[in-house]
Amino acid sequence: MKLLLDTNVLLWWLDDAPRLGAEARDAIAAPRSIVYVSAVTAWEITIKRSLGKLEIPENWSELVLGEPFRRLSVTWEHALDVGSLPDLHRDPFDRLLVAQARVEGLVLVTGDDIVTRYAVKTLQA
Repeated sequence: MKLLLDTNVLLWWLDDAPRLGAEARDAIAAPRSIVYVSAVTAWEITIKRSLGKLEIPENWSELVLGEPFRRLSVTWEHALDVGSLPDLHRDPFDRLLVAQARVEGLVLVTGDDIVTRYAVKTLQA
């Protein structure tokens, strides 16, 4: 399975938080899964951390890079796909993650019920 982690899911994974459900945890840990973390997530964490809205260790990026996750850059096609999404969610980070999952054919692992209303494959976190 090819997965894209929502920002909260990545944070729950790194923190071993009980909020991350067993099905999602097992899918992320499965040896045959290919798990992506987007540059969008790095952007969101960096912004929220600098605004004091998120407490996370300074070495958070090193922690992510220590995981067997692949990094996903933002492309022109991802940005354009955001424009085709219905106006269900005002969060630009989530909208771009949805677009990336759609364009790349990935399953978006999320705990956000609004995100699951888009035409994108999701796995409940």
